[in-house]
Amino acid sequence: MSEPKEKDKLHTGELYLPGDEEIMKEQAVYQDLLCEYNQTRPSQTEKRAQMLKEMLGDCGEGVYIEAPFYSNWGGHHCHFGDYVYANYLLTCVDDTHIYVGDHTMFGPNVTIATAGHPILPPLRDKAYQYNMPVHIGRNCWIGAGAVIMPGVTIGDNTVIGAGSIVTKDIPENVVAVGNPCRVMRKVNEHDRKFYFRDREIPQEILKENGL
Repeated sequence: MSEPKEKDKLHTGELYLPGDEEIMKEQAVYQDLLCEYNQTRPSQTEKRAQMLKEMLGDCGEGVYIEAPFYSNWGGHHCHFGDYVYANYLLTCVDDTHIYVGDHTMFGPNVTIATAGHPILPPLRDKAYQYNMPVHIGRNCWIGAGAVIMPGVTIGDNTVIGAGSIVTKDIPENVVAVGNPCRVMRKVNEHDRKFYFRDREIPQEILKENGL
């Protein structure tokens, strides 16, 4: 039985060498597409939508990513559900898979990282790497400047505060903030009445949405 190639280790969590010639050759194809995407004009919405379907591993209906968008594999290992929105400067270190549920929103300058490097200095000296997938649930809001680390899962309907560093799993239906990111509270009755500080949600909006 032949030895596995470095490319075979992208999605297994094993240590591998990302500078492998086969990996870099394939990666460059997707990065070229990403470069083209980032040169599109804001008015070219149809072209952007078509390009995202070509670039992303999975692209649901209504996915919109503001340019510039940065990604190690040009989004090839990103799997986005329906109506995912990402503001400017989303960075997906998608050396392995990133899964994002329907209606999730990203503020500007969010980083989702799947790649890591061993702590042992001699292995880093040789540029060894490992990859762990990230799962982000449905209807999440990831605040500006948040960083989501390899192997993390974030549950449905959860809000991650701006600037948070998410190093461990976060459950569903909570507000979580900080460095490291921790659960602050559950989504509660207060959130049914107020949308920002003392500003109340208009009754007509609640009625329109069956709330």
